[in-house]
Order: sequence, then structure tokens, then C-alpha cells
Amino acid sequence: MSDDSGGGKTPEMVLHIRTADIKSAAPVFQEQAKNLSKALTTLITTLDGLGKPWGDDKQGKEFEDVYAPQQRKIESAAGILVLGLTSIHEALVDLSDGHVANDELVRSMFTKVKVPHQGSGDSAGER
Repeated sequence: MSDDSGGGKTPEMVLHIRTADIKSAAPVFQEQAKNLSKALTTLITTLDGLGKPWGDDKQGKEFEDVYAPQQRKIESAAGILVLGLTSIHEALVDLSDGHVANDELVRSMFTKVKVPHQGSGDSAGER
């Protein structure tokens, strides 16, 4: 997202990603989800408005048997993409708003945990 050319880590950074970069990227996903949703709505209404221009004869029915399921699959796939873009937007907003506790929590997810060896004199269970 952004180059940390300052050399040092700042408090608003999570895994070397600036919070400001996350905040600026989130609306892009929301806008593209809206654009794709509008395009999908236009596609569906336009195709539905055409009716069955291929006709009701044998060849037209054969075409419809192949075409209609494919049309529904394309519409469904585009709908899933809209949901995916919306989900990314929401996740980025949550991340930038601090719903991920802090940089240390995220860093700890990628840090090996040192486990004491048994019999090392560690009295972890004793009081």
C-alpha cells in the first residue's frame, strides 16, 4: 500500500501498512461494489426485458435450455463479486477503526511463541 520511506515505525501502522492507506482504500471497494451492482441490475433488467427473442420453436427451446442456466450462473457470480467487494470494504473499515486490537496483537500472530521445556525448573503451575 504505502512505502514506509521514513524508516521508522509509527503508531498508526499495522504490519507496515499505514492506517491512512487502509482508510483511503476502503471507499474504492465500496464504490466498485456499487458500480458492479448497478451494472448487474442493468444487465438483468435488460435481458429480462428482451423476453425470449430466440422464439418458441424447437431450436429456440434448445437454445433456451442451454442459455437460461448459464445466464443465472453469470448473474449469481456477479452478485457474489458485489458481496465480496462490500465485504472487503467493511473489513478495511473495521481494520482502520481499530477493531483489530493493536499492532502488537497483529504482530503476535506472526511471532513464534517460546514454550518452556518440562523439567526446566519453571514453576508455572505452583503458587
